[in-house]
Amino acid sequence: MATLTVLDGGAQTTVQDVLGRTGLWDVGVPPSGAFDELTMALVNAGVGNDVNAAGLECVLRGPVLTLDESRLVCVGGAATQATVGGRPLAAGHVTRLAAGAVLDVGPLPGPGMRGYVAVEGGLDVARVLGSRATFMLGGFGGLDGRPLMDGDALPLGRRENLLAPVAPVLPTLTEEWAVRVVAGPHGAPEHLTDEGVAALFTEVWQVDHRADRTGVRLVGPTPGWARTDGGEAGLHPSNVHDSAYPVGGIMLSGDTPVIVGKDGPSLGGFVVPAVVVEADRWMLGQLRAGDRVRLVPVTPEEAARAMEVRRARLAGLRLGRSDPGEDLDPSPVTSLARPEALQEAEATSTAPAYTIRRSGDRHLLVEAGPPELDLRVRVWIHLLAEALRADRPTGVVEIVEGVRSLLVAVDTADLDLETAGKHVAVLATGLEDPETAVLPAREVTLPIAFDHPAAHEAMRRYATSVRPDAPWCPDNVEFIRRVNALPVRDEVFDVVSAATYLVVGLGDVYLGAPVAVPIDPRHRLVTTKYNPARTWTPENAVGIGGIYLCVYGMEGPGGYQLVGRTVPVWRLSDRDEQPWLLRQFDRIRFRPVTADQLAEQRRAIKEGRADLEVAPATFSLAEVRSLEHEAGDEIARVRALRRSAFDEERKRWLA
Repeated sequence: MATLTVLDGGAQTTVQDVLGRTGLWDVGVPPSGAFDELTMALVNAGVGNDVNAAGLECVLRGPVLTLDESRLVCVGGAATQATVGGRPLAAGHVTRLAAGAVLDVGPLPGPGMRGYVAVEGGLDVARVLGSRATFMLGGFGGLDGRPLMDGDALPLGRRENLLAPVAPVLPTLTEEWAVRVVAGPHGAPEHLTDEGVAALFTEVWQVDHRADRTGVRLVGPTPGWARTDGGEAGLHPSNVHDSAYPVGGIMLSGDTPVIVGKDGPSLGGFVVPAVVVEADRWMLGQLRAGDRVRLVPVTPEEAARAMEVRRARLAGLRLGRSDPGEDLDPSPVTSLARPEALQEAEATSTAPAYTIRRSGDRHLLVEAGPPELDLRVRVWIHLLAEALRADRPTGVVEIVEGVRSLLVAVDTADLDLETAGKHVAVLATGLEDPETAVLPAREVTLPIAFDHPAAHEAMRRYATSVRPDAPWCPDNVEFIRRVNALPVRDEVFDVVSAATYLVVGLGDVYLGAPVAVPIDPRHRLVTTKYNPARTWTPENAVGIGGIYLCVYGMEGPGGYQLVGRTVPVWRLSDRDEQPWLLRQFDRIRFRPVTADQLAEQRRAIKEGRADLEVAPATFSLAEVRSLEHEAGDEIARVRALRRSAFDEERKRWLA
């Protein structure tokens, strides 16, 4: 088998394809794949590959490569200083790399952030969860889920039946970008003021140094909020009940805009006032620290036209036509308002009110009920998601449940958003009454080491390098105690141990991570998410944000207040088994253990020697109604006490 050998791995070189993974966004598996998907498709076309063939993505300094068989190669993106045998190789130029010759991709000094390498036949690494793309944070895909190292050898694909090579016209890279966006789904007047929305689109933003494949942080003015807090979702006005993000969604993480990347989180608790159009998502992979960015609002119709141009261009290349490039004129619109709802309905005796809005140009967002936790609404969302899974039109590629929302991703080559919205609205008319539904579930007991050293290390790093004056520094647990009017710190742990948590979302911060809420309102500790978010959280840390609890599926960023650590909730193995270990509406109980005991249980579950402790169960709203009837007065008293403490905390911030 023909092989590509890595003589020098460069700064961070990974195997990527264009499309990445689909169908797993609902359990926190991001698509991954080339961040600059347009350039990757174009250099693939340059050597005659299918546009989705696997190639290499690199940053800062590219790899040094050789082949043991003569093949066509093409580099693109920010790889403007590549050489073959010491002679310059221009980006977009297709050349034959002889067996034993050396391709040095070289430094990537800018403009642009990422370079791409396509080799005739592609890279024939194994597919993991349907794709060859590398997901570094998750440790899978590509070559062992990691960047390439010196001495690595990658198998090359077969060359039979490839297309004729073409000379691609690569997009122009710059340090000043105009990125087209569709406004919404969140905006004025509920979340931002009209002036706040206008500032989002008139400001020239700067790319933060922390931009990476998970998300591109932008530096600029504080958003113009229309409210003072997020209620039960958290103290900050950016907080919402957990809702799924589209790739390219611009979430406001506290006061910081972050554009969700190809390795970004699928579910979280921040508003999304705009989404980058699909035709411009490639730009996100080329944004470099210090670059200047304007967010240019366009109509959904303009966004659709831009993608039609893109598809026609790539189809023409497959037919051997010369590459015309494409019109990148932002075509701004005068209205900054989010598009009107595609569908909406008033509340009935068996269903909440809901709206169906565009979340960009390839996603629908269904939002039901008022902006508060209502388990009746959560059950209705689940019933709607199940109905859509059972009657799924061609073109629906992702169905992601949130607390009071449902994100539906579509391939607009097969299905337009208006038709998809009408289909979802029809399904909504035939759902069971949530009050009578009995959902299958499991009772899952998880060990937890409260005050785990890794959780305190995350707090220490944050206080050292991000925001030492944050009210949750230096101790998240003390902050939770204070904001919930608990007399002593250990009562935080007592409440978590006593609660039965209901899983109301999966993939909150990646890889099957649950977002859960206590069934008994008296156990619902109220807090807020970090602002700005942490840059590091240990795998399987347990945190609380708003009234929700999360178990982090893997190491990465995060914003929940940390109380401890538990065992893995994700296990990807060679065995044919589901890697996410928890399910929607599982009931979670925590059993306190020491840090040493937890370490052994973590090892056993990772190695497949042990599994989660589970028992059959069900969930129905009848249980909730019974609690509300029996303890209504006490529930109201606890809620009022915590709200008062919540308000006092805010006053301390302003003092």
